[in-house]
Amino acid sequence: MSDPSIILPKDPAALMAFALEMAQKAARVEALEAEVSALKSREVALNERLDRLNDILKIFNRGRFSRKSETLQAPPAEDDEQLVLLFEEVATGVGALEAEIGKGRPKSASSPSRPRKSLPAHLERIEVVIEPEEPEEHAGKQKVRIGEDRSERLDVIPVTYRVIVTVRPRYAYKDKSIDGVLQAKAPNHIVEAGLPTEALLAHIAVAKYADGLPLYRQEAIFARQNIEVSRQVMAGWMGAVGFELTTLHAYMMAQLLKGERLFADETVLPTLSPGNGKVLHNYLWAYVKDDRPFGGGDPPIVVYQFEDGRSGDRPKRHLAGFNGVLQVDGYAAYNQLEKAPDANTGIQLAGCWAHVRRKFYDLHANNSSAVATQTVEIMSALWHHEDKVRGQSPEARATYRLKHAKAIVEELFQLWEKTSSQISQKSSLAKAIDYALRRRKVLERFLYDGRIELDSNIVERAIRPQTITRKNSLFAGSDGGGRTWAIIASLIQTARMNGVNPQAWLTKTLQRIADGWTVTRLDELMPWNFKPDQAGA
Repeated sequence: MSDPSIILPKDPAALMAFALEMAQKAARVEALEAEVSALKSREVALNERLDRLNDILKIFNRGRFSRKSETLQAPPAEDDEQLVLLFEEVATGVGALEAEIGKGRPKSASSPSRPRKSLPAHLERIEVVIEPEEPEEHAGKQKVRIGEDRSERLDVIPVTYRVIVTVRPRYAYKDKSIDGVLQAKAPNHIVEAGLPTEALLAHIAVAKYADGLPLYRQEAIFARQNIEVSRQVMAGWMGAVGFELTTLHAYMMAQLLKGERLFADETVLPTLSPGNGKVLHNYLWAYVKDDRPFGGGDPPIVVYQFEDGRSGDRPKRHLAGFNGVLQVDGYAAYNQLEKAPDANTGIQLAGCWAHVRRKFYDLHANNSSAVATQTVEIMSALWHHEDKVRGQSPEARATYRLKHAKAIVEELFQLWEKTSSQISQKSSLAKAIDYALRRRKVLERFLYDGRIELDSNIVERAIRPQTITRKNSLFAGSDGGGRTWAIIASLIQTARMNGVNPQAWLTKTLQRIADGWTVTRLDELMPWNFKPDQAGA
């Protein structure tokens, strides 16, 4: 049926021209339809890729943020750092796909956006008002403001370095009977007659020991501002900071030893040997006090100790005078710390179920053992029950565990004892079972003592930032560098555990020390007693 609105020309030449124009329009429409169809197909393909990447991220995040024992496909803990880097790239790929899919779509004020958290209230707000362009036909007419749309975006000003010029005028009295010159005393600094303020020292320390930014990279950042500060100079500054914080480090260790239950772990800290330039395998020992899981009110503390070896005499010396529960992995050096059965005081060891699980999980992940898979599945219930009593009193935790977790533990040991007699003792499964059976006593202690955790993940989380910093730095430098590392990192990580901005705390603390803070008031300098307004925040 013809369209009555179309009037065909009667002249043959005009009719031919009209027909040609319509044919061209039809061809353009056909081409546009083909382009739209291709774009739709491309969008479908991109959305499918986007869905796959999002599924990977969801699986990863479940393994990263939920209890590892409840996620049978979660990666072993030692691979976490590499997987974090991998999945950051996956997330970047998701962002690129979303940008590609959204490119060319019309912008709409009403289009849905992802919900996001409000930006912190303390950040400076710079308000930019965008007035609409007024149509020419309405120019000069009076307008009434009926509302507004507001949106916030996070902006950044590159780090600004500044020079503090301290001027101390000198005065002389006109009265000749008054001798001498009047002048204010020069302010004290951690690095006397040096370049840095205490705020700069804190900035460099936090960047290195908390954020994993070694000094040679900070040197390059300074150079972009045409500021020449060598890594050797900064290393000397950090040595001075570590020396001034030594007393605080010792005080914090004394407070830690008063705890009822501690965690311990150690990691390699490569150190250059003076003279020959060889890299030695020294160690950073980590001790953590954190009573929050059983409702304790004391502040959490982490203290690192630098040592040139890994033998049991190191923790024995570090923990001299401690009488309580020490929760550790399966490293044999800790066994010599266990108090004698007839002793009234001393250290009682507690085991880590996460280390047991990890050995079976490796076999489960390779599909090489049905018993390993069964072990991981049974064990997952232990962490499920732990979540039920987190933060409760030790008595409530022990009562709940005896009711719900004891049967699970007994089932596991029965399975392992039965399997052990049926398999080769040289197999990987036999080694995993033997690891658990030899530690049965320390692994079962959590059932009866509510202060004990199911695992030692608390200390592993405390030591992980140092392993990342260690990888970026390659080596600690020297023995002195290792000790400085342990001191500064202890205080910075303790601040972080207490929810305190480490740079604000360290800046104020260094200023106080430089001004001659008395050693009788060390507790006031501790990170857990710091208030943000003390740093002008």
